[in-house]
Amino acid sequence: MATQNNNQSRSRIILGIFVVVFAIILAQLLNLQLFSPSYRLQAENNAIFRKVIYPDRGIIYDRKGHAMIDNVINYDFTVTPVEARKGVDTATLCSILGIDTAEYHKRMITAIIKNSSFKPSTFEPLLTKELFAQLNENLYKFPGFALQERPVRTYPYHVGANFLGRLGEVSSNYLKDHPEEGYQPGDYIGIAGLEKSYEKVLMGQRGVKRYLRDNRSRIQGPYAGGSYDTTAVAGRSLYTSIDVNTQKLGEKLFQNKLGAAVAINPKTGGIIAMVSAPSFDPNDLTPSEYRSHIGFLVTDTSRPMYNRAIAGMYPPGSTYKPLGALIALDEGVINSSYGYDCRGAYWACGKRVRCDESWAGHAANLQLAIAHSCNSYFCNIFRMVIDNPKYGSPRKGYARWRQYMHDFGFGTHLGVDIPGEKAGNIPDTSEYNHDYGNRWVSCNMVTMGIGQDRMTATPLQSANEACIIANKGWYYTPHFVDSIENPQPGDTSFLARYKVKHSNLHISDTDFRAVQKGMEDVALEGTASSIKIPGHQFAGKTGTAQVPKLKNLAVFIAYAPIENPTIAIAVYVENAGYGSAWAAPIAAHMMEQYLNDTLTEDTKKDVERLAKASLVPHQIFEWRRQQDSLKAAKARDRERKRDSLTRMKEAQHIADSIQLIAAAADHHEDSARRDSIREAMLVDWRSKLWPLRLSSRKKAGK
Repeated sequence: MATQNNNQSRSRIILGIFVVVFAIILAQLLNLQLFSPSYRLQAENNAIFRKVIYPDRGIIYDRKGHAMIDNVINYDFTVTPVEARKGVDTATLCSILGIDTAEYHKRMITAIIKNSSFKPSTFEPLLTKELFAQLNENLYKFPGFALQERPVRTYPYHVGANFLGRLGEVSSNYLKDHPEEGYQPGDYIGIAGLEKSYEKVLMGQRGVKRYLRDNRSRIQGPYAGGSYDTTAVAGRSLYTSIDVNTQKLGEKLFQNKLGAAVAINPKTGGIIAMVSAPSFDPNDLTPSEYRSHIGFLVTDTSRPMYNRAIAGMYPPGSTYKPLGALIALDEGVINSSYGYDCRGAYWACGKRVRCDESWAGHAANLQLAIAHSCNSYFCNIFRMVIDNPKYGSPRKGYARWRQYMHDFGFGTHLGVDIPGEKAGNIPDTSEYNHDYGNRWVSCNMVTMGIGQDRMTATPLQSANEACIIANKGWYYTPHFVDSIENPQPGDTSFLARYKVKHSNLHISDTDFRAVQKGMEDVALEGTASSIKIPGHQFAGKTGTAQVPKLKNLAVFIAYAPIENPTIAIAVYVENAGYGSAWAAPIAAHMMEQYLNDTLTEDTKKDVERLAKASLVPHQIFEWRRQQDSLKAAKARDRERKRDSLTRMKEAQHIADSIQLIAAAADHHEDSARRDSIREAMLVDWRSKLWPLRLSSRKKAGK
């Protein structure tokens, strides 16, 4: 009885196992047939062709409505791997694309890994016109491949590469980190400049068209009458404060030079021009041209892809002096009548700080000291601020001075609307504590009073300094974009930061006016008196900063017109010399172009003179010569290899021809030998057969 119960229990267990397994199999079948999205997708992909419609990206306009970036139609060559398994003429395809079969299979595997076998992937991006024509003519030989339209960027004015930015293929890491943003492998995304900062505005929204296919993958027409199609939505355009003609002029003036220039409208904070030199044609880094140019641009020691206007950290030199004067006036350590008896150098700290002027009275008051850029005067008033008795120690006096500099926008990020901005350097007390212990005094940093020592600034910060002085103490955050097409709530909140007036300084208008008069005299009788803007008066300040192993850094800041400023500018020219000789005329010509919308004949001649002048350090020329020599050597090596291969092919062809001739001769000889043997055998056979035939005839006659 017990044995029977045990057998029944085992039977129930086995039956239960079978029932569970059957239920699992049935559930999985139901899942695959009815609920599984992957198999449904594969089935749909077999019957439906899904074509992505890429939208036009938003256009970027200058202040007058000129399109600095526009769109043109190009084509990608795409592949759906599952449809390209049979019938593809790979030899022809590889020949057209200039690849071998190994590269062909590598691209197919990459497409499958990135985007699965059932989805189209880019096989060859952004075709040239010649390549498009060849592929389009032979497309019937490549089942599973298609030509996909894609709008691409073009730059009609060939300027502004360092702030307009560029597009690049979206990375796998970005796709992984931002799955909700709708990008797919092979899509392009803004990766620099305005293209990156305003990507969400410019990108638009992709559309999709679905077509029904038969069992041979031939398109039969729209799927479901187009009811499942989505329309592509073009990106929204940006309207900037850039004046493209001023930008073009600035880039021309900076040919064969290193440095930067930034021009800003002080009333709005809108950037009128931003030049970084050397630069490059933005068309050289469009996706179709990227491979041809990126190698040289990345390795060039002059760093053309480095935006010196926002990331170059330079000693501002004497262009700092107006700020030093404002701080000293506000602190009450001087007034506008304060003078200093400079005899060509400052000796009060036991070491010589040279001054370019030595005639009596050139620093008899603040206005004269600014106009003639007296180093002794500004070294002395800097020390007076740091050693101000009301703070009790140089450390506290320096901390207060440093706060002023931050309020002027130095040593901090201004917040311009393109990535890559640097803060410059206004050192804190810890740097001096490290070098001098706790015993440092104002003499340890005396050259800070003339914009050197450890002080560095970006050209953007110096242009903003000119805005602050022109506005008597306030500024808007420098920015490119003034408005966005069809503004939305998110745009308003983003652009709102550029509508906030910054007025942290509480320096009186009287103090600002004293400094403005000194800067106006710079243009009338001071260090920039030879520089003129037809029809307008300007206020400015020259600067010359020493740089180890190179010529001096030439600097100039200015604003114009003096009665109602609409442009403020900063110009930095590396390895140049005096600011009045190089930076000042560049700034004056750019201001003339902006204010007058034209240039006089005399100015045009001077523009040509400045554009032709080369101030590039010899080290960079030497590097470029080496690169040219390497390129030439590589070209010669490629030519030798090509000639060698050609000779080898010719030799092989001759050898093959000789072998064929020999084989043909052997074949002919063998054929002749076989024919001779056959003929001999035939003769022998006839000779043997002839008597028999003759005897048979005799018998027949009888």
